[in-house]
Amino acid sequence: MLEALKEKVCKANLELVQHGLVIFTWGNVSAIDRETGLVVIKPSGVSYDNMKPSDMVVVDLDGNIVEGDLNPSSDTPTHLALYRAWPEIGGVVHTHSTYATAWAQAGLDLPNIGTTHADYFHKEIPCTDFMTEEEVKGAYELETGNVIIRRFEGMNPVHTPGVLVKNHGPFSWGKDAFDAVHNAVVMEQVAKMAYIAFGVNPDLKMNEHLIEKHFNRKHGPGAYYGQKKK
Repeated sequence: MLEALKEKVCKANLELVQHGLVIFTWGNVSAIDRETGLVVIKPSGVSYDNMKPSDMVVVDLDGNIVEGDLNPSSDTPTHLALYRAWPEIGGVVHTHSTYATAWAQAGLDLPNIGTTHADYFHKEIPCTDFMTEEEVKGAYELETGNVIIRRFEGMNPVHTPGVLVKNHGPFSWGKDAFDAVHNAVVMEQVAKMAYIAFGVNPDLKMNEHLIEKHFNRKHGPGAYYGQKKK
């Protein structure tokens, strides 16, 4: 079942290691097949060293295991909440990458202060609110998804394909698993750049016109970055 998607999700998980975004088992990638409404996700606590496509777990949007001998990632309810809320997305990534996690632990939005950020994320990458005691002690992973969704009220999740969960770490998403990994890599890099830049100049400012130019030349109605399909 969904063998091609399992291959992609397994490969995308291994890309987290290749890009230095995870150590041990600290991360997960999932993807959804919108036709069936089924999600393929990394199994919980399985080492990347031995991971193979057949280890991937298939679940429905209610979290029921449809296929697989292993338990799905403990973060599965968070992924599923995002898929249910945002039909535009096809892949979700969670890591504990160093710089993005540091911003999350600091509880700060990651401001857009450069063109690298603007090329991928329209505005700041938002940080969620504190989770309440009830949310933490209840359906924690589901509530993590809910606090992300609440933070994005009035925002376009396609234009800002990532979030910092306060005191926890980053989540990113995209049109598929590989796009979500790509956005996770960029988020880590811009978090690192911002950390260095604010260390050099705590009073730095960003040119709003430059943000709009760089975002729209890749994502706007008149986008012209890259090669057009013939």
